[in-house]
Amino acid sequence: MPRWKELPTELPSSERQLLVQLRRLKDHSGLSLAALASRTGYSRSSWERYLNGKKPVPRKAVEELAEVCGTEPTRLIVLYEVAERARTKESGRPDQPSQDQDQEQGRDQEQEQGPDQDRAPRPAAARTVPLKWTLGAVALAVAVSFGAGLLTAGAWHDDAPAERTGTAAAEAGYLRGRTYECTVRRKDGELRAGHSDTREMLLDINSTGFDVVEAQCLLREKGFSPKAFDGLYDERTKTAAKKFQQAHHLVVDGIIGPDTWRELRA
Repeated sequence: MPRWKELPTELPSSERQLLVQLRRLKDHSGLSLAALASRTGYSRSSWERYLNGKKPVPRKAVEELAEVCGTEPTRLIVLYEVAERARTKESGRPDQPSQDQDQEQGRDQEQEQGPDQDRAPRPAAARTVPLKWTLGAVALAVAVSFGAGLLTAGAWHDDAPAERTGTAAAEAGYLRGRTYECTVRRKDGELRAGHSDTREMLLDINSTGFDVVEAQCLLREKGFSPKAFDGLYDERTKTAAKKFQQAHHLVVDGIIGPDTWRELRA
């Protein structure tokens, strides 16, 4: 399985979460970038730029990736819209499709399709999302927006206190630079270090807070100690996460997400 490049550190957390999920979907499908190019309206080089954070991924590319991987696109579209709103707010421009992205898709189709290349039929351009999915998407958008705000605050404001999640939320806020104790116990059938109850939060370089402390403690408990328990997701923590993922036959990207949390708490 190919090793992904590090995402640019300047990417907003909402954009990072979208790309992590797209990478994970692509890896689980077993498709190469060339295979994606043959099944979608985007070239191999375009997919390489999108999935490595070099260029914002278009909404249609998100929909086509979900289509060829056989996945309901609603959750990915919600993540895309959250990231798009963050980009729009930062740039101060109206929220509308990029003309460059539309033109690039046309160029991709012309450049990538040679006379001997057998391309699969394009997926349908539009999907009708059922009402139950729309309502679920609204709720998920609120949750993702809130989670992205917490991640951004933790990553870029050294003095901003991060909050613990779940039962730990009532205790003191996270303080950067402090070393925390790791007392891991099994509760309700899963391992917990008492700093966070999360099983979903995505953690990568520059993440901070009690979710990171929890992951660091659980990594040590599993025999992959990051040597630091300070709530800062640094290179040591990422290296420990990669070794753990490799040992448990997970996607080895050093990003702690739902699959890695499940194994850490097992």
